[in-house]
Amino acid sequence: QVQLVESGGGMVPAGGSLRLSCGAPGSTLNLYAMGWFRQAPGKEREFVAGIDRIGDNTAYVDSVKGRFTISKDTAGKMVYLQMNTLRPEDTAVYYCAGKFSLPIEVFTTRAQYENWGQGTQVTVSS
Repeated sequence: QVQLVESGGGMVPAGGSLRLSCGAPGSTLNLYAMGWFRQAPGKEREFVAGIDRIGDNTAYVDSVKGRFTISKDTAGKMVYLQMNTLRPEDTAVYYCAGKFSLPIEVFTTRAQYENWGQGTQVTVSS
């Protein structure tokens, strides 16, 4: 188990950018595949982006392809979600998730992840 802490949420106008960060204080994420999920009011939590534990492979939900980028730092301590050209429909609470994984894989479903952060609010105004 690893404790995940997100930061970087906020309110931006449509077309703006935000970068979300996720870290594990006192731990490293070298052995964890990571993902970002989001949950809008009244909706299910949905997969947004995922990355394997070494940062070589990524996956995205279609609605964010070309706008969002997930990355891990080389020290294995932080995961980021760079969000560009934000839209009002991107408004949600964003959650960082981690899965201990020796194989180099990207995971895309909520059930596959064992560790979750507390969430950070992203609001995009029209």
